[in-house]
Amino acid sequence: MTEFYPEGRLIETVGNMSGLRSKLSLSEACAEEKILEARAIICDSQHNLIVDLGCMKGIIPRDEGAIGIKEGVVKDIAVISRVNRPVCFMVERLETDEQGNPCAILSRRKAQERCVQSKISRLRNGDITSGKVTHLESFGAFVDIGCGVIALMPIDSISVSRIDHPSERFSVGMDIRAVVKNIENGRISLSHKELLGTWEENVRAYKPGETVAGIIRSIEDYGAFVELTPNLAGLAELKDGIKAGQQASVYIKNIIPERMKIKLIIIDSFDYRIKPEKPKYFFEGEHMDSFLYSPAVCSRRIESVFAP
Repeated sequence: MTEFYPEGRLIETVGNMSGLRSKLSLSEACAEEKILEARAIICDSQHNLIVDLGCMKGIIPRDEGAIGIKEGVVKDIAVISRVNRPVCFMVERLETDEQGNPCAILSRRKAQERCVQSKISRLRNGDITSGKVTHLESFGAFVDIGCGVIALMPIDSISVSRIDHPSERFSVGMDIRAVVKNIENGRISLSHKELLGTWEENVRAYKPGETVAGIIRSIEDYGAFVELTPNLAGLAELKDGIKAGQQASVYIKNIIPERMKIKLIIIDSFDYRIKPEKPKYFFEGEHMDSFLYSPAVCSRRIESVFAP
């Protein structure tokens, strides 16, 4: 069974390198309709992608650069932005260029269509998929869920603890897992926070009396919210000089599951930006119907339900 991965996952595999080894191996890949990957090195003035196959030059004509390019539904930036990055493709045919050198005509669109038909069209709400972060905007993260097909993860779906920008959680090129939140008119919306653990799962790592690391996320009249993990925050007493976004060391005064609260005291705070780390996932399954974040003993119920 063919696996469909985000672009970049295949490029250094033995099977992929074998497929790019020679004219004969490319001809076999064409006959077998195999999906391969190589690095795009140029986007010419006509927006054709030139791909370094090693044994010869590859060309992805503009209209074959992505689903929707030919129809005008997708802008050419989807092709231009692939320069110096891995691209997936299927080999259409082998021919010679104007100088008489061998070259391969490739189609990224066909690889994407196969991925959509065999994988993405079968996804349902609550399914878990792997992905690679391709770029970040203030409103969310764009994620490659297979062969360069992109889905959006809104910023409020990234974690329970609120953030100002997705770059506080992700970096471009990061491999992640995500939950299919919604599918509408073929567009897939993703969520992430449900994989990062419940309140109880996260709070097990902490005990009253400990001093631990945190990030000050917001300052209100009644206290400062300090993130301990992406899915866990506590309320600290106000302290002069603190600012949102600062790193902090905080003393855990009390943990109250019945109220889903952690009471903190800020010991120290300082300005320092930490590079996003690979997420720690508590859920390793392939599907979830719902996710109950709040503790069973708490009257407040915070739940995600993935309706069919």
